Amino acid sequence: DFTPGGLSAFRLQLRGHGAGSARGGKKRVMLLMSDTGGGHRASAEALAAAFDELYPGLIETVIVDFFTEIAGPPFNRFPQQYSFVAKNPQLWRAVYHYGKFTLTRKLTEEFSNLVSHGRLREFISSYNPDMIVSVHPLTQMLPLRVLHSMGIRKRVPFVTVVTDLGGAHPTWFHRDVDRVFVPSDAVRKVARRCGVDDANIRQFGLPVRPTFWHETREKDQVRRSLGMRKDIPAALIVGGGDGVGGVGRVARAVAKRLYEDHGRESAQLVVVCGKNEKLRRDLEKEHWPVQVHVKGFVSNMSEWMAACDTIVTKAGPGTIAEAMIRGLPIILSNYLPGQEAGNVPFVTEAGVGAFTRDPVAIARLVSEWFGDKDKLELMSRRARAMGRPRATYDIANSICDILFFAPSEDKREKLSGLDLQVLTF
Repeated sequence: DFTPGGLSAFRLQLRGHGAGSARGGKKRVMLLMSDTGGGHRASAEALAAAFDELYPGLIETVIVDFFTEIAGPPFNRFPQQYSFVAKNPQLWRAVYHYGKFTLTRKLTEEFSNLVSHGRLREFISSYNPDMIVSVHPLTQMLPLRVLHSMGIRKRVPFVTVVTDLGGAHPTWFHRDVDRVFVPSDAVRKVARRCGVDDANIRQFGLPVRPTFWHETREKDQVRRSLGMRKDIPAALIVGGGDGVGGVGRVARAVAKRLYEDHGRESAQLVVVCGKNEKLRRDLEKEHWPVQVHVKGFVSNMSEWMAACDTIVTKAGPGTIAEAMIRGLPIILSNYLPGQEAGNVPFVTEAGVGAFTRDPVAIARLVSEWFGDKDKLELMSRRARAMGRPRATYDIANSICDILFFAPSEDKREKLSGLDLQVLTF
């Protein structure tokens, strides 16, 4: 059986290893994240799905929001505070750089240890994980410290999966981890500067949602299922799950420019408003000069991307990675200072998109691209070449090489060059 699950189960039999510890033969994996933005939970869920598909019945996962479920006050309000700060770029920049200075970072780490050490220790004791996987920049230091204080660090492997793309905050990287997964050359360089041993770094891409792992239907078929026209190009305009980012202004400008340059029947727009219900209702009342599909929060983003020819989005790493898998030229309309700044050159220097905050300039770009099919197709090919649809599989397999195959002695050796990888096709 050479399906993903069959192949990975075969690997276990080939190596002569059992399926794991007690608890019905399942290994327990704790995935640490927080809902500060939509990408961390999505990455955790993608990895959990990959474990289930590759190693069916062998791994039990728990996804934990460290701040709301464990940390306690004042850290338990961090996700809500993130949403406020992210809407104020100057404030976000200050917070981001506060965490980069060694002194301020150490002070915050000591305070979080004082407040949250006991709570995390109790949670780890209760769940008794065989491995901890971090998909958040602020869940390295304290979990590792707690594992050492409990005397189980040598028994419990710890890996970090970085979910930033064109750059990364130093808090992502800790020298004590068993493995760090990075999505790009730029992030690998940051990991090295932070002292991570190059032998412990793996570069596969970003973990993306399962719906992006495969797509066998043609664009016309996807459009038909979504109620879209097959004969005219489509632009996808998104603003993130919370619907921020000037989506309405961009949509109006693009629709107006397409009508002026190419006529009423020339193109169509898909506008995803996320959880911003007021915006969705307002846009549904508009009298549009071209065909516009207005959506709220969608769970089938993979289909909408597969149906469209370009995307306008803020510079979130997950959206960029997913757009590249679908071969979409990208117009970046905004970014968070620090955290997402590196994503802009990642897109523009690769020749797969452009950046501008101006809705009028965005509209001009969409109109120009739709008027130049050769240029649009070239950018689409470049984007698809950079896409990594198998990254989640590759990361999950590398994690499980440690989980199942690492030596179990107290002085557990690092696996360097011995881990088996599923080839990326």
